Order: sequence, then C-alpha cells, then structure tokens
Amino acid sequence: MSKIGEPERKAQNRILKLLTDPATGLGWRYLGDRHTRAGNANIEEDELRAWLLRRHDAGIVAKAIAELRRAARMDGVKLYEANQAVYEMLRFGVQVAPGPGEAPVTVMFIDWRSPAANDLGVAEEVAISGQDPATYDKRPDLVLYVNGIALGVVELKKSTIGVAEGIRQTLDNQKPKFIRHFFTTVQITFAGNDSEGLRYAPILTPQPYWLAWKEQSVIMNRLDRDVAQMMTPARFLELIHDFMLFDAGTKKIARPNQYFAVKAAQERVRAREGGIVWQTQGSGKSLIMVMLARWINEHFPDGRILILTDRKELDDQIKRGFLDTGVAVRRAKSGADLMDALASAEDRVVCSLIHKFGTREERDLDGLIAEVRRSSVGAPAGDFFVFIDECHRTQSGKLARAMRQALPEAMLIGFTGTPLLRSDKATSLETFGPYIGTPYRFDEAVEDQVVLDLRYEARDIDQRIGSPEKIDQWFDVKTRNLTDVAKATLKQRWGTLQRVLSSRGRLEKICTDIIFDMSILPRLASGRGNAMLVAGSIPEACRLFEFFRNSGTPIADQCAIVTSYKRAAAEISGEETGMGDTERQYVHKVYDALLGAEDEEQYEREALKAFREKPAQMKLLIVVSRLLTGFDAPSATYIYIDKQMRDHSLFQAICRVNRLDGDDKDYGYIVDYKDLFKSIESAVGDYTTEAFDAFDQDDVAGLITGRAEKAAEDFETAREAWRALFEPVEPPKGDNEIYAYFSTLDDIPDPVPSDEKARRRQALYRLAGAFARTFAGIAEDPASAGVTDSDLYLYRKEVEEALNLREAVRLHSGDAIDLKLYEPAMRALIDTFIQADDAKTVSTLDDVSLIDLIDGTASSLEEGLPATLGRSRDNVAEAIANNVRRLIVEETPINPRFYETMSGLLTDLVRKRRDDAIDYAAYLARIADLIRQIKAGHGASYPSSIATSGRKALFDNLDKDEKLTIAVDAAIRNTAQAGWRANRMKTRMVARSLAEALGSDAEADRILEIVRAHDEY
Repeated sequence: MSKIGEPERKAQNRILKLLTDPATGLGWRYLGDRHTRAGNANIEEDELRAWLLRRHDAGIVAKAIAELRRAARMDGVKLYEANQAVYEMLRFGVQVAPGPGEAPVTVMFIDWRSPAANDLGVAEEVAISGQDPATYDKRPDLVLYVNGIALGVVELKKSTIGVAEGIRQTLDNQKPKFIRHFFTTVQITFAGNDSEGLRYAPILTPQPYWLAWKEQSVIMNRLDRDVAQMMTPARFLELIHDFMLFDAGTKKIARPNQYFAVKAAQERVRAREGGIVWQTQGSGKSLIMVMLARWINEHFPDGRILILTDRKELDDQIKRGFLDTGVAVRRAKSGADLMDALASAEDRVVCSLIHKFGTREERDLDGLIAEVRRSSVGAPAGDFFVFIDECHRTQSGKLARAMRQALPEAMLIGFTGTPLLRSDKATSLETFGPYIGTPYRFDEAVEDQVVLDLRYEARDIDQRIGSPEKIDQWFDVKTRNLTDVAKATLKQRWGTLQRVLSSRGRLEKICTDIIFDMSILPRLASGRGNAMLVAGSIPEACRLFEFFRNSGTPIADQCAIVTSYKRAAAEISGEETGMGDTERQYVHKVYDALLGAEDEEQYEREALKAFREKPAQMKLLIVVSRLLTGFDAPSATYIYIDKQMRDHSLFQAICRVNRLDGDDKDYGYIVDYKDLFKSIESAVGDYTTEAFDAFDQDDVAGLITGRAEKAAEDFETAREAWRALFEPVEPPKGDNEIYAYFSTLDDIPDPVPSDEKARRRQALYRLAGAFARTFAGIAEDPASAGVTDSDLYLYRKEVEEALNLREAVRLHSGDAIDLKLYEPAMRALIDTFIQADDAKTVSTLDDVSLIDLIDGTASSLEEGLPATLGRSRDNVAEAIANNVRRLIVEETPINPRFYETMSGLLTDLVRKRRDDAIDYAAYLARIADLIRQIKAGHGASYPSSIATSGRKALFDNLDKDEKLTIAVDAAIRNTAQAGWRANRMKTRMVARSLAEALGSDAEADRILEIVRAHDEY
C-alpha cells in the first residue's frame, strides 16, 4: 500500500512488482537496473535477434534488423517522421528477400495477435547517452521493451510532486539537447504519481493534451489502477496497434471514450448488428470512424467500407487516417460514380461527400439519391459496412433507405455528435439500431477535460422598427392604386427586406460590439484566439463584412467571409430594375470587390488556413451555414450568433468553441444577439418548443453554465471555502501559526503526522487555485456579476494574499512549485477587466428553461414570454407556475426539505393569484423572488458554519442539527472518492460512513440519495 509523500523509489519498486511479479504480476520480465549498463539503446539487438531467430534464419534476421535500425537512426528527418517510419515497420513488418531472385519474406518484429508470445521486459533507470558530446545524458525511470524494442517510457513522481513535472521531464528528453534519438521507437509515454495516477500520450504531445485513463476498477490506488489497466501486455499492444494514428503532423492515441466506443462497435460488427455511436461534439468522433474502419479492413478479407458525410473537413481527415494504413480511399463524385465505386471490389474504402449548404441541402441529397436509384452499374461487390456521419439529419431517413435498397446486406452504423431529438429518435434508432456502447455526453467530456465547458451571454441589439406610423404612411401613399391582396403581398415582401436592407444601424452596432471585444478580451486581444460570427443570411454576412473592412481598426485586415455563395452570371441575370441594387446584385458586387478574378475556393482555403494556424492574423470568420459543423478550430474561443437556430444546428454551432487550446482558454464563449432560447418570433405558446427542450434532459445534462451568475456563485463558494480552511489555525493566525498548521517547523516535535500535513497543504493549494480561477470569472465582467469596484479591489487583494500564502507554504514545506500551466491565465485574471458598454447583457443561462432567461424583475418577466402567452395574464401566470413547478421537481432530489417548502410557497401564490388576493404585478414580483431562492438552492438563515450548498442541503434534511451536519459532511468528504456514484464498492464506503455518523442504516440510505443528487460531493 502506498503512503502519501513516500519516496519515488518506493513507488517505483511497487510498480515494478506489479508489472513483473511471477505470481501476481502483469506478465512483464524484469530486465534489471540499467543506470550503469553501457550501450543502452531503444533497439536491444541481442534480445531482438534472439526472438527473431526462432522464426527466421540468420540472414533474414540480420537484414530485417538493419532495416529497422536504419529507420530508427533519424538520419536527416525529424523525430515525428522517424517515429512514423518505425511504427509502420513494427505494425506491418518489413519485406526481406532471402537472396537474389527469391520471393521476399515479411518479417514481423512483434506478434500482435498473441501478446504472450513476445519477449516482454521492463528495465529501470535506463541511462541513455546523448547522441553527441554537446547533448546531455538522461535516465528514464522505466522503459517497456517488447522483443528488445523500447515501446514505452514511464516517469514516476512521489505523490506530493505533480504529474506535470514528469510530463515536462519526458518532453525535455525528446529535445535535441537530450535523448531525442531514443524516442524514435517509443510509442507511448507515461507520467504518473499515486495522487493523480497515470497520464499518457504519444511522442511530442504538449503537456495540456496528455490524457488520463478512465475505467472502473476495484483497485483503490490511482497509479496502481492505471498501470494495471494500461500496461497489461494485451491492452498495451492493442493501444499501439489499433488505436494510434499519425494525423497531419501529429501523432495521436485514443482517449478512453474513443477506445471503448471502438471496442463496443467491434462487438457489434462481429454480431452484424448495426447501431449509433454517440460521442459528443469535439470528443474525436471522426477518429473513431477511422480506427473502426481500419480494424474492419484488417479483420474482414471481403470487407468494404462506405463512408457518407457532408463535411469536407471529415473527408480530408478520413483520407489522411487511411493513408498511414496503406489503404487508398476513393471519393465518389456523384451518385452514379458512387455506384460504380461500389461495384469495383478494388476500392476497399469509399467516401461520398454530400454538400449541404442552406436551402440546397435537400436538393443535393435528393439528387444523389435519384442518381443512386437509377444507376445501371453492376451489383455492389463485397461485404459492406456503411458509416453515416451525423445520422440524426436527413441521412437517417431518405439516404439510409436508399442505401438499404442499394446495399440490402450491408451493416449500417450511424455516428452523431449531438443528442437525438425526441422527434428523430424513433427514425434513427429504427434505421440503425440502439446506441453502441455508452453515449459520451457533453458533461462527461467536460469533466474528463476532453472539451471545454461553455459560457453563454445574451446581448440586446434592438431589432424593432423605429416608426411604424411612417411605414403605414408610406404604404398608404405608394399603394393607393393596389388591391388589398397586392398590398398584403408587398407588405410581406417589405417586411423581409426591412430585416435585411433597413437594419444597417443594428448590424453596425453588432460590429462595434465585436470590435470592442477584440480589443479587451484577453485571448482575442493577444492574438491567441479568434471568433466566428454567424449571420442570418448571405446579404447580412456581406453587410457585416463590409462594416468590418471599413472600420479603420486592425480587424479590417483580419476578417474573412465564408459562405456557400459562388459567383455566376445566372445569379444577377434579370435582376436590374434601375431602382437600385437587389440583394443578389449587392452580394455579387461585394464578392467581386473582394475577390476580383480570384477563385472563391482558393480564398476560403487561405482564410481557413490562417484562422486555424495564425489566429493573430485571422481573428474573425463571418459565416452563415458553412463551418458550423465539422470545423474544429482550437483557437476559436468566441462564437457570436445573429441567426435564428434550433436543435442540432444550434448545438453543433456552439460547440465550435469548446476545443482545448492551451492554458489560457478555460471556456468557450457564446454571445447571442437573437435570444435563441426564447424563440419570440415564432409566437409559440408552448414552452416545450424551446430550442433545447426537444432533447431528452439526460442527453444535454450540463451543457451550459451561466456566465455572470455562475461566475459570482463559483467565486463566493471558493472564497468561503478558502476562509473555512484557516478556521482550525491557532490564533492569532500569523505566519508561524500557519506554517505550524500546514508544514513542519524546524527542530520542533510535531504530534501531527506528516501525511496529514501533506493533505492539508494539498487542500490549501487546490483552494487557492480555485479562489484565483473563480476570481477571473468576476474580473472579466464585474458589473454583470454584481461586484462593485471597491469589492473587486478587495477581492483582488485577497487573491494575491492567497497566492502569496500558497507560495510561502510550498517553499517552507519543500513541496514542488508548478505554476507554469497557470501563468497565462493568472495574468489575464489579475490584470484584465472586461466590460462591454456597447451591448446590454439581458440574460445568462444556468438551466435551460424560460424562467432562467428572464432578467428577474417584474417588468421584464412578462416581456420574456412568447407573444401568444403575453396576451393573457391568466395564461402568463399559469405558464410561469408550471415552469417553476417543473424546476422544483427537477431540483428536489438535491434538497427535498427545502424544495418541499418552495413547492408550498408556489402553491400558495397560485391559489392567491386565482382568488385575486394579490394583483398581477405583485404576483410577478413574488414569483421572481421565489425563482431566485430556487436557483440559490437555499434560504437565508443558516449558521455561519453551514456555508456551502451541500451543507445547507444536509442541514435542512437533518432537522437543522448543526453539529450532526458538520459530522456528516466530514464523513462524506473523507470517504467519497472520484467516480464513487458509478462504483458500487465506493458507494458502499460512503454508505457505511454515513451509517456510522447517523447511527441508522435507514437514515443513511435517505441521506445517501440526497448526497448522490448533489454535485458538491
């Protein structure tokens, strides 16, 4: 069993035993301590030759080893290229001719099918000499050898030193000044400690992108658990063989969600049962397709794969992924070409790209289907597996049925990155079958740090017509000779033109607002990040683009427009009226002025390349429908939306900004100019038609966190937790008392065990970091968070003091210092304030419901309702009551006693309203106050020690017994381990701890259900 703070040497000995123990180990052979051994290398020829000689004669073995060594020498190439060349030799073998004119023999350096047939060894303290005298020697803690070839490198740290140090040490080793040449054969690098477990990555992976394994286990120690799961020979070799790709200059390995999705799909493929793979946007769904398709190709001799997608980016990624397997990908250019490709058995993988932009979406799809059905090409050849990307869209209906007719025996697998709408579920599940594996939801991906959480802000740019009377006068004068029907038709057309052609002032305000953000928001101002602006139409996009280009600001040369528009004579033929430009003429002129003789596609390629690779030079993309799906740009931090969007299109659009991209990107930000979550213009009186209500609640759990409200709440929680940490410190709580509580004073006997001191310090470091990070949220926009300038000054001082104290304790205790990951974020936190004076923030989201979109005042409450409901105060009152009642029901498991009281208050309010005991305005005011209490999750009267929402929930449900509440809270925190809700053994530990604290199993079961529902524990 490990001990907190035990020397690294003990942890290393324990892991070696776990790997090599003859009776209980994972099956590796101990190769010894090699820190004094001369000639250590990544290819141990003696061991490799001995293994190969059992399979081939000496001449063939010598030639094969020479080929491998030549690839591993890195002569004139970079580490990435050399590692890729070695990987291909390891995976596919090398062709060696025994003699002149003789047929070549394939020499495999690893037996991938039978892991136990390999010579599996682990050596420790492997001293590696620099490649030349100017470089430095290094000594990795553990090296995993398979048949004498170094495939894995492990750096271990003691539990009080962050795993980040081991990651940086491994990255240092891959530099030319150290032992870069050793890593030409290394496939997986590991770094770990007992506190955090293992992190893993391929070579050259930057620190923020190292991965944590996630799999249930009965093993309590994190490091032991991860080693047991990842370093069993079968899993280790499988990860290398089936779950590793070289993609556009980056070596990639599967995340746990990708691994288990592919494994589940493999089982379905073996059983010939279709289904749907749901992996949330940004979690690597396209790589799952590549890995699964590659596996099918290698396990089914007659297997052929057809991949249907509507995204150029995915099409390119698939081709790159297959290039490394030596399998060509044929891309069908039309329906007829697709059928021809299916009839030709020589093409193992076929892609068909369906362009779907704007109103042409259905037309293009119908055209492809018609071509497929009328094709006279011969019957498809082979055993087909059809992958349909974004299967929730039209593919799950029309196209899937057409594919069924063309390929009646094919197995269909749907892929989606968004939850299935209730309206789509029946069709999708009926077409493809049930989900494959466990859906990987957005909140899980955020928790696993696969994608970033999202913050939402609605900004109000008035869209109302300024003078309806003048419009009426205009019609009366201009249309006096028209019939009523003609007048109505013209009014309808005028209304559309009004939104597009007469809203110049509003669009200019949007541009001014974004330009202001570009100058003050840290990632945008620094050039580290960029933004997308979604316009409502191509003419609006052109107007916005012109405003930016003529703004006289730096962004004038740092923006681009990317739409589906392509110039053609037919676009403007017959448009001239002599009365000014029509929309089509205007758009054509804008593109002519922008591009001249340049091709649209070339312009877009250059713009997208700059947007991805040089965000400081391309800060803003203006789009309409293009790039809202399948465009993964990690530098995109903000998406500004000025287009009515719903359901899948909305979900996918906002997920353009949830990609990881360095230490200074904590969230993806959504700025909404169209009040998407209210849909006022639709005049629908049913709240269930709101954008996200069409999703199952479980499907979209944890999608959006309110920006200002959540920031203020998070900060207050972190501040209270920081203060509570020092309550046990002896008065006067000066430097000496603080050092004594958290550290060990020199030459003074200490009755508190060192591991308890270490635990206290870990809490201090964690809470100080949380204090500082949450301060960033309110520092970005103090006014929206309800923070005054004087309060902000006070809070900043407190945060600075907290960070100074953290640093002092670290130095005093001798703990490792690791601030590198937080330096960019802290500079932004402490030094930068964000205010958007040109736009009014009208709502932030915590929970996707109508009430949460309301500003909270009686006057704004009714304005936020759909127009049809606003006509009747009784309807409004009933709708509000129903919505609040739903919120209470959803939140009740978190704190039953409190929400029972809230329900009673609501019932009383509704009754009084119906009895006219209170008037309408007072009802709205009382309801607004009730909503604020519900969202807070507690009332106002609690003892000072009952400060967190979790303790308040316990206090309310333990008959307001303060002492018992604190004891139960401590019992939970001391036993609740990461992922305890999903682990039966961990849950039992929490239950036993509760029973001991409460003295009753029945009472423990009741409180356990409350704790289970509460996200604080």
